[in-house]
Amino acid sequence: MPLIRKSLLQLTFSGAYLLRWNDKLRPVELLEIDKQAHKMLLACVLWHENSRDLPADRRLALARAIIEGGLFDYFYRLIITDIKPPVFYKIKENPAHYRQLTEHVLTRLEPVLAPLGDFWKRMRAWHLHGDENGLDRRILTAAHLYASQWEFHLIKPLNGFDDEMDDIDLSFVERLDTFRDLRGMEAILTPSTALARLANLCGQLRFQIRWTQAPRIPATSVLGHMFIVAAFAYFFSLSVNACTARANNNFFCGLFHDLPELLTRDIISPVKQSVASLPLIIKEYEEAELERRIFGPLRRQGFGPLVERISYYLGLSVGSEFQECRREGDRVFRVEGFEALQRSANRDDLDPKDGQMLKICDWLAAFLEAHSSIRNGVSSPHLQEAQARLKAKLCESPLECLQLGALLADFD
Repeated sequence: MPLIRKSLLQLTFSGAYLLRWNDKLRPVELLEIDKQAHKMLLACVLWHENSRDLPADRRLALARAIIEGGLFDYFYRLIITDIKPPVFYKIKENPAHYRQLTEHVLTRLEPVLAPLGDFWKRMRAWHLHGDENGLDRRILTAAHLYASQWEFHLIKPLNGFDDEMDDIDLSFVERLDTFRDLRGMEAILTPSTALARLANLCGQLRFQIRWTQAPRIPATSVLGHMFIVAAFAYFFSLSVNACTARANNNFFCGLFHDLPELLTRDIISPVKQSVASLPLIIKEYEEAELERRIFGPLRRQGFGPLVERISYYLGLSVGSEFQECRREGDRVFRVEGFEALQRSANRDDLDPKDGQMLKICDWLAAFLEAHSSIRNGVSSPHLQEAQARLKAKLCESPLECLQLGALLADFD
């Protein structure tokens, strides 16, 4: 059973410190963790559209390859962050040089990722022997290029004096054109379509900073938080021997769980809990706005199955994204608690999804955000109280198999 350690959580979180486009004039700070979240949201959409006709086992295998490939590339990126893309692509053209770089990266990552067992073995194989033309890599590359181009469009108007900008612009257009054969890609690249609107709205979540009443370093966004929760959910899924469908669903649920905050902004827990009826009012508003601005347009343009899939991740038919559930055909059923899911629904054919474990990952990501800022010297009574409250909640969790007490003891 893979062991989740402090070093893994901190490595995953470290993308919140990495600046992107940091040799260009930027209207806002662009962070690696936000880009990765945007990329994986798009990769999920492209996976769904391009796997519709696949048998169930191949569909699940493709989702896992995309999720893990995204994580493999992210960890690789954390090590080579100072290498500009044109230089990296030049290195990649020389197999011997690229292998040397890759071996260096894997050596750096091994102490942290090797405890994940088979995940680490798959990561080595992905970087050393992978098929660059496989559907999983094409989907990830297309999503990567779109998310990077989205950022580029933010900075381009401010960098008219930079003689690199036209070449970068043309490079994005030419490379993205080679992926228009992927189902859904044409719609994503066509302004005013429902898929393009969804892709754009997801990108805007990087502008919503969490904990607005408590200055922090790093100041994580809602978008970056979603990626951290997704990664934690996937690693804990591996640690409890979740079936492939369950692990995939947990990652994608983590990735989408704060999507409604596009419509309401990030409302901190004390405010939500200050009025008894406020959570219900917020939820009703979120669901109405989701339907009006995202789901309705997608359905009208033929993406009804995608809407149903995102709705499943958001737990709309069972009351919460943090409610355990499973599916039989088109019907969704509540499962009463983690133990029941683990005991009787941990099977690919039931398409299970965790609830409590995802909530723990949400709290754990928030704990990392508070702890990291305090460790970096930016603190406040509000932040210290939040860190203590979150730690207490996590230590009191009934999910003993996650060994949260031992994990959190390393943060003392």
